[in-house]
Amino acid sequence: MGSGKTYWGKLWAVETGMSYYDLDDVIEKQEGMSVEAIFEKKSENYFREQESALLRTMGKQEDCIISCGGGTPCFDGNMQWMNENGTTVYLQANPVKLIENILLEIDKRPLLKKINKGEMLFFVEQKLKERDPFYTQAKITLSVKDLDVSSIRDIIQKSK
Repeated sequence: MGSGKTYWGKLWAVETGMSYYDLDDVIEKQEGMSVEAIFEKKSENYFREQESALLRTMGKQEDCIISCGGGTPCFDGNMQWMNENGTTVYLQANPVKLIENILLEIDKRPLLKKINKGEMLFFVEQKLKERDPFYTQAKITLSVKDLDVSSIRDIIQKSK
């Protein structure tokens, strides 16, 4: 959440000529509503089921980059499935940097929308603590502060 998955995914797709998909965007198009609205009207559980099914469908494609939501690796065995079917990359950032990015798009963050800014650091730290066991299973971990367009070349080299 806020690590730049969509931003870097799009840039790297252009750099490599690969197709790019954002799971949240595809789900929003299929459902005809935002992720936030899905959470509110149909439940987070429903969203996670759709997310997992879509991941398994889209993830079978060759030579594509898929940005998944921050929670995706933490549900339904998704991280294990992603590791078995592709190259997983964890874009690691400290909580303060994540909050800077999150605040730029707070309306798109259903889990954070109702949290005041004073509580946000604690919330993000807790989420990272919960999710870290899943994130650290990624095949490649990159520090967000060191990323650039050419980072995709390192990812491709490490995945061989």
